[in-house]
Amino acid sequence: MGILSKKTYGLLVAALCAAMLSAQTVSIDAKIDTAAIWIGDQTNLTFEIAQPADSTVILPIWTDRLIDGIEIVEQNPLDTVSLTADRILVSKKLVITSFEDSLYYVPAQPFVCGKDTVYSNAFTLNVIQPFVIDTANHAITDIKGTYAPPIYWWGIIRIVLLVLVIAGLAVLGYFLYKKYHRTKDEQEEALIVIQRPPYEIAIEALDKIKAEKIWQQHGRQKNYHTELTDVVRNYIDGTFGISSMEMTSMEILMTLKPEMTNKKSEYEALKQILTLADLVKFAKWTAMPDENEQSLNNAYLFVRGTMPEENKLPEESKEA
Repeated sequence: MGILSKKTYGLLVAALCAAMLSAQTVSIDAKIDTAAIWIGDQTNLTFEIAQPADSTVILPIWTDRLIDGIEIVEQNPLDTVSLTADRILVSKKLVITSFEDSLYYVPAQPFVCGKDTVYSNAFTLNVIQPFVIDTANHAITDIKGTYAPPIYWWGIIRIVLLVLVIAGLAVLGYFLYKKYHRTKDEQEEALIVIQRPPYEIAIEALDKIKAEKIWQQHGRQKNYHTELTDVVRNYIDGTFGISSMEMTSMEILMTLKPEMTNKKSEYEALKQILTLADLVKFAKWTAMPDENEQSLNNAYLFVRGTMPEENKLPEESKEA
């Protein structure tokens, strides 16, 4: 019977130690951002609960007051942070304020963990009146008349100047707009007036090349064939609507061949011009004088033979 009593006593002591150890594993720390505030100011009160990860701690139920004289403005949700593999830190933040100047004592707050209750630390909050109220003088005074503020002349001047600047910018913008559109219209009219048919521009350019006789000047054969083919390519652009300046000679010939089935001599003339020009420009070919003159004559033949019929003179139409 004595042995049984010792075992029972040992079990009771072990259970008591386990309960005390369990209670010690949960700690509550109350932290306030500032211990003194002015009337109506707010501060943060945070309860930090260090506890095992597998345990549950029940917080006190706060309504709109922490204690008499201290109001709760806002309660933030719980925030949990892992401390170790088996411990966590749970934070509960309250925003509090007070509208009465006094030194408040906030007692320890109870937190329930299983069958145990763990208390936070107590703290104080000093609420200060920032100005002095004269309670001795309660004399009643008459209602004062309306007060006419002084005229703020500089403000009026600035407003007037701003309006004038805006109006000036608007007038300037209007004249610039009219001038730009008038200039644009005049340019479009000038383009319409000076627009000339492609064949006329080509013949004039060929006449200039013929008068300068560049092919007879030493070392300028390449320049001669470059200018000649540019004239022909620009003419093809304007007459046939083909971007020949961006095409190779072979691409130009292949593109124009279906459209020149009835103008074989003009097609062969174009082929001779482009072929000889490619040899001179890219293969460093030295053309004979008669070959240079042949390219110029073929350019005339090609332009005159492919110009629109309505633009030809009567004698040109008869020759064609």
